[in-house]
Amino acid sequence: MTIDTQTTPRHPLLPNTEQSCLGILGGGQLGRMFAHAAQTMGYQVAVLEPEAGCPAGQVAEHHIQAAYDDPAGLAALRKLTGAVTTEFENVPANSLTMLAQDGFVAPSGACVSVAQDRLQEKDFFTRCAMHTGVFPAPHARIENQDDVALISEDLLPGILKTVRMGYDGKGQVRVRNRDELAQAVAGMNGQLCVLEKMLPLAYEVSVLVARGVDGQAVVYPIAENVHRDGILFTTTVPSPNVTDGVAQIAQKAALDIIAQLAYVGVLCIEFFVLQDGSLVVNEMAPRPHNSGHYTINACVTSQFEQQVRALAQLPLGNVRQHSPAVMLNILGDVWFEGDAVNPREPAWDKLLALPGTHLHLYGKSEARRARKMGHVTFVAPKLADAQATLALACDILGIAN
Repeated sequence: MTIDTQTTPRHPLLPNTEQSCLGILGGGQLGRMFAHAAQTMGYQVAVLEPEAGCPAGQVAEHHIQAAYDDPAGLAALRKLTGAVTTEFENVPANSLTMLAQDGFVAPSGACVSVAQDRLQEKDFFTRCAMHTGVFPAPHARIENQDDVALISEDLLPGILKTVRMGYDGKGQVRVRNRDELAQAVAGMNGQLCVLEKMLPLAYEVSVLVARGVDGQAVVYPIAENVHRDGILFTTTVPSPNVTDGVAQIAQKAALDIIAQLAYVGVLCIEFFVLQDGSLVVNEMAPRPHNSGHYTINACVTSQFEQQVRALAQLPLGNVRQHSPAVMLNILGDVWFEGDAVNPREPAWDKLLALPGTHLHLYGKSEARRARKMGHVTFVAPKLADAQATLALACDILGIAN
């Protein structure tokens, strides 16, 4: 689906020119895949990341090893690049705003700041719901034990989440009653939190959407996600469960959200589909997303190429999915057999013997349990075939399926 709402003329940054180096804050795997896409299109990449040997720094032409708010590092990045983006939402929004003073930055610091704060994000979703009809879960701000005493019983049982810095299940505690809530708040050591009511969830979907400076916006097919221990386990596209009606509501809501933000770049929005078939908006990530990795092998334009196109102010790419796909996250656990302490290399040769299998490893030097080390995408003419290959791959890797 493509929407055009002309706003600002594009000023394309073409490859193979003096300013055709693209900058990115963050050196993780998303930055690495962004760099691969940019280089394929003829751009150089400069990464600002404090960690030596980071996944993106291994492949980029330039690695500025500095903190995300280091003035000298930011100045060096600005000097090298014609445009700058970010690979994760927890970079200082002020750094993006500073870089935008004398160059193009997408997404903006203002957009990223909304996604960094769960309360701001929910307030924004609530305003958008006046157009979309899709609301966030009932919730309340929790700062201290006085707030615990005042919350409505209707919000329990619920999930207590830190307002800032939570991801992959971190900074979250499930609570069944007020006593458990009080204990959880005490354990947050004074961090501002939000309590979300637990809803009768059927499954989760994510909607990947992109928007250019000219207002052109595109939305990818609905992805259905399964999590384990708060970390994405698999993404299946097309979604086996979502109805056409729910898919249209979610995609239209995503397009409205990205337009209301005046956002430029790739944005992922997670929704809950409840047991009665209704939709609830959960959260957004102002960047490419783990659930969108399937687009590399299954869509005409990957989410990372789309990020490059938006950043370079080029026309956005076609989002058509040409093959059903299942994406499997590869965590460091697969390097360890049973309770073993010493890692061993997984049987990649057996994995790659499976039809339609695409392995993506992130170049991380040390395998640790629960650490994202890579992903595998299985494509096939029929979704059932991709799902069958997933089951075989899990057996090879020792993953319970």
